[in-house]
Amino acid sequence: MAIDRYLETLRLSPASRRVYRIALATWAWPLVGRTPPGGRERRGAPPPIVPLALLDTPAARDRLREALAERAAAVDARTLGRELSILRGAVGWWRNRGWISGDPVGPLRSPALPATSGEILSGEQVAEIFRLPAGLREQTFWRLLYETAAPVERLLALNVDDLDLPRRRLRRAPAIRWRAGAARLLPLLLLGRGTGPVLLTERRAARATPPGDRDPVTGRGRLSYRRAAELFTGATRPLDPAGHGWTLRHLRAAGQAHRPSSQAHRRSAQASPA
Repeated sequence: MAIDRYLETLRLSPASRRVYRIALATWAWPLVGRTPPGGRERRGAPPPIVPLALLDTPAARDRLREALAERAAAVDARTLGRELSILRGAVGWWRNRGWISGDPVGPLRSPALPATSGEILSGEQVAEIFRLPAGLREQTFWRLLYETAAPVERLLALNVDDLDLPRRRLRRAPAIRWRAGAARLLPLLLLGRGTGPVLLTERRAARATPPGDRDPVTGRGRLSYRRAAELFTGATRPLDPAGHGWTLRHLRAAGQAHRPSSQAHRRSAQASPA
């Protein structure tokens, strides 16, 4: 299989190899005119068989361009760029081997972010997000991201013993603090857990998952950036006037802009004489 042959040439950890395989499978679905499954079903679904000769047909470029636009509306720019880069690397390797002659990926570029990406979510829009009928994990994570304005990756990497719940801060990074919303939800999310990742997947982790990325009691794995981004964008699509759905970066930017210190600074700057 062409994907297996390509992955054999890369020095990847088991987790990274799985990410590469999922990304390449994501592009395989639209190449045969099929819609990929959503969410976690996409990870476990057997990918369609795609003859490499299909990549040399005129339809391949159009189908990939359409798939790129649809994917841009579902995931953040970082995830999309990574997935496109993985596909570009595989296509380049297959071309060097002489297995295909064309390059349907060459002219593809990540689409510009929706117009709303340069705007800060309003306080009412953030309130609408928190009124969504999302699960406890999502509501806790979104509150934590908004109230701390910390990098998404930093929050996803948190373990239970990193948290100083009474003081509403991290034990080893006191500058990262949260407010009443996250303080109310975190104890509910962590009920009965004293170790392991704060944010867990819905299912047990794969056998190759490092011990630090799984809950020792339930065996569930750490929530990934990809899955967290998919859930947030999908949930907020009905709220976005453009219909794309917002990204986690939108929520973090709103948290930065709405922090009391930021608002006080802006008011001071507006009041200062020119």
